[in-house]
Amino acid sequence: MDQLIIEGGSPLYGTVGISGAKNAALPLLAATLLAPGLHTLHNVPDLRDTRTMLNLLEILGARWEREGQTVRVDSSHLTGREAPYDLVKTMRASVLVLGPLLARSGFARVSLPGGCAIGARPINFHLKGFEKLGVTTRLEHGYVEAAAEGLLHGGTVYFDVPSVTGTENVLMASVMAKGTTVIKNAAKEPEVGNLIDMLVAMGAEIEGKGTDRLSIHGVDRLHAAESTIIPDRIEAGTYMIAVAAAGGKVTLTGCLPIHLSALTEKLLLCGVCIETTADSLTVSCPEVDGRSICRPCSVDITTLPYPGFPTDLQAQFMALMVLGDGTSIIHETIFENRFMHVAELKRMGADITIEGSRAVVRGIGRDKLCGAPVMATDLRASASLVIAGLTASGTTKVSRIYHLERGYENMAEKLRSLGAKIWKVKA
Repeated sequence: MDQLIIEGGSPLYGTVGISGAKNAALPLLAATLLAPGLHTLHNVPDLRDTRTMLNLLEILGARWEREGQTVRVDSSHLTGREAPYDLVKTMRASVLVLGPLLARSGFARVSLPGGCAIGARPINFHLKGFEKLGVTTRLEHGYVEAAAEGLLHGGTVYFDVPSVTGTENVLMASVMAKGTTVIKNAAKEPEVGNLIDMLVAMGAEIEGKGTDRLSIHGVDRLHAAESTIIPDRIEAGTYMIAVAAAGGKVTLTGCLPIHLSALTEKLLLCGVCIETTADSLTVSCPEVDGRSICRPCSVDITTLPYPGFPTDLQAQFMALMVLGDGTSIIHETIFENRFMHVAELKRMGADITIEGSRAVVRGIGRDKLCGAPVMATDLRASASLVIAGLTASGTTKVSRIYHLERGYENMAEKLRSLGAKIWKVKA
């Protein structure tokens, strides 16, 4: 099993390119199942999760090839309608094939999803949405089985809580349903908008992009299309926080600052300097005693659906607040079990107390944060441990980095190009 070895204390300087968004690539790859033909997707990151999704498409009968960041998927002849446990257990986004398979063939059987252990994240939103379209669903032997007699029909779907994958799944199921489907309280994340753009390019008729009310007018058929994955706002946010923690000055290219407004506002309150253009941003720390490293002001955050502060950046921001000059309250409202990184940060000297859905972080500064062997518990928790390791004195060893590789493309290499002392080794 691989580990990351980090020698802390080096500020970050230079330029880093942001990869395509994992959370956009996965639904767009699943959407290739909707229409026969050769689909072309650009800016597809090479990650464990995207490779898992491509393997799943292959099991269902699609053929694919990758050339750099471009992936071509030929879904002309699907031969399967089941997503097996061995694949789905490693990535809960595998459930996104349910909607396309239902739309195209009227039947799908998908293992209950796995992935990061950060909460229950039930798929009941998906199933209730499908039932509004005339689909019968049942759970049997660890699998979701969904079937429709004849064509799916339009319906009104209301989500009690905005669900990104639920919105995406119902979107894909409804694009060829007879009549009009309305999704109320839909997720407004940019990744949902990226999927809508692809579906429209395939011939779908969808109104309301970027709002919480989507209207989908069913069409008779779709065709293959060419689409581009948006930049990964979570990867960009992680590097922004890393610079704020380690110090230095870094320009992020190929990103969309407009998607990072909530984080940008919080980092400005911390005392970090941020300059933006339409597709790049530069993060820097004020110089203190001739060094571009400052102790950030402590800031409270509450995770919320987009455009609020992303839950996928909560763990990383907590690592920054460990260095703060006061007390920060971090309120997690999206996932009930997303504080598993706290125990590992405390091994490095962090002063954090959990009070239900809130974490109280008392800043200790860099002098008291020490390198230690730590273990990643999920994707974003692993990123928080890397950030802590960049700022700690001594050596930090991060194990179980397969979590990290699910969502970050070449993180060690990118950080090393900025001056970090970080290496990937065999345990």
